[in-house]
Amino acid sequence: MKKSLLLVLLTLLASVGIVILVIQEMIMPMKHEALTNPRIFAYRDWQSVGVQVQAGDVLQIHAQGDWMYTPGEHHGPEGHAHYRAPNFYPLPNVPGGALIGRVGEDGEPFYVGKRVTWEATRDGLLYMRIDDDILGDNDGWVTVEVSVSPGEPLNP
Repeated sequence: MKKSLLLVLLTLLASVGIVILVIQEMIMPMKHEALTNPRIFAYRDWQSVGVQVQAGDVLQIHAQGDWMYTPGEHHGPEGHAHYRAPNFYPLPNVPGGALIGRVGEDGEPFYVGKRVTWEATRDGLLYMRIDDDILGDNDGWVTVEVSVSPGEPLNP
């Protein structure tokens, strides 16, 4: 009798523990890097998408969504149709408010827009942001899907 009661009690405790873990997993915030399609927020500076790349890797990036770069005007990751980024933006001479990326914390920015295939020139984490100088008046986000293909070795 005592053994069966102990077995029932242990089974009940194990079940409660599993339920608690499942509920905790459902309500706890997810790390940005764990998202399948990370969000890039228009009002934040450079944001890691949790993808490590090596020099020579080929990145394919697809973005969708909309954000507000100019008050009252929403547009997608391709940037504003009429406003070009001035020289003091992170990446000048592309549409203002476009999605841009860089590899590493001090890498050179590159244009992403809605879709880009780009070869990494250095090792590092992939970062993205909106191409704008004042972020506090922006709103919204875009989601990105990133795939990385290893580059061909230079000396096979």
